Amino acid sequence: MAQRVLAVVAYWRSINIVKLYERLLAAASGQSNDGAIRVRAIYEPTGGPGGRIFPPTVKLKATDAAGYLTEPRYVDGEPVTVVLLDQRQSQANRCEQALLDAVRRQDLFIPHLELTTEAEGVPVRITSMEAPHRSRDAYFRDAQDNDGTPFDQTEPGTALRQASSGDLGVYLRLVPSDLVYGAWDSHRKRRIQVKVPRAYTSEMYGVAPLAGVRAAGRVDSLNLAGDTVEVTGTGWSPVKGAKPAKGVATARMSELGHGMIPPSEEIGGVSVKAVHRQGTVSMAQLASLRFGKVSEEFSVAGRALLAAIALLGDRLAFASPSLHLRSGCDLVVVSEQLEWVQRGQDGRPVTQPLEAVTISDMLALFETALERAVKEGLEWPVAPLGLRPNASLQQAIAKSYETVGIGAVEDE
Repeated sequence: MAQRVLAVVAYWRSINIVKLYERLLAAASGQSNDGAIRVRAIYEPTGGPGGRIFPPTVKLKATDAAGYLTEPRYVDGEPVTVVLLDQRQSQANRCEQALLDAVRRQDLFIPHLELTTEAEGVPVRITSMEAPHRSRDAYFRDAQDNDGTPFDQTEPGTALRQASSGDLGVYLRLVPSDLVYGAWDSHRKRRIQVKVPRAYTSEMYGVAPLAGVRAAGRVDSLNLAGDTVEVTGTGWSPVKGAKPAKGVATARMSELGHGMIPPSEEIGGVSVKAVHRQGTVSMAQLASLRFGKVSEEFSVAGRALLAAIALLGDRLAFASPSLHLRSGCDLVVVSEQLEWVQRGQDGRPVTQPLEAVTISDMLALFETALERAVKEGLEWPVAPLGLRPNASLQQAIAKSYETVGIGAVEDE
């Protein structure tokens, strides 16, 4: 009996996934009333409402000092001040990392570039789903294949370099996440550069922030004196005599991680009424993508596949009950809804709940979309495109792993 129930549940789930895919197929090519998929979520600090959280610290233009980004917005129709907790670039990076983690767990595969090497005996790897400019990053411009051919001169590298807004088929085949999260080929000189806007966007902000303060300092267990010491490339030593030797670099003990640092006032996070996340998958942007001289069925299936990747990335990154943004900014979900955004009627917006919201649902949706796209002729690699750094980049990477001298201490 239990097996029959499970079989029935699995059957109806598969039917619902197919229905969702067919709806996504039409929406991603602008062939329905669905203009977007929207995610709206509310969080609160893990310590409870009003608890202190830490936004990303930036250098403010007005004061030339460390601070937080704030701006006026309308929230529930009322003008309020908000503090930015995670911008669109960072949210996209979280989705890409979540997708890459799933690839490494072998839950699925999404084509990407992968540069590997070694520095100081440490394996080094960076992929197009991690690099700041994705497949168009300088890491891959300065890479080569196993035969020593510069990547931009290889067949796939040349195809990516010569792609245009009218034919992004090579992106769909080799680096599809670029088309979901945006790409700009700004590291290569070209009269008309490839620039693909994001199809997926998400951001998080805190409502009505109240600024906090904190005392930052350092307590030394042995209360070492904060004397001036001589510093060389191999270490430091106490000053011999009344003053340092001529021409020798000096530093305070506190700068090297020893001695006391008296507490001083620093920015200390914020308390907010609520934390909001707003995410969207733009069907208009997906519908604008062109893949060259291919059938309409291929184009439609390709756009639907990209939409499925966007939804899967969102769920992998944000479906958990809690979220860690950075040190001092851990949040729990209070409410969340995913919805279709349709053409408005009678001056009012029209939305409908999304039929599937779990990670397993989105994995099934992705598999369905990939199967259809491959059936229409999409080539889908089963391994990343492997590259190695050229000599100059290898030297730069190796240097970044060297341990030279003593670093400066930072306040806790």
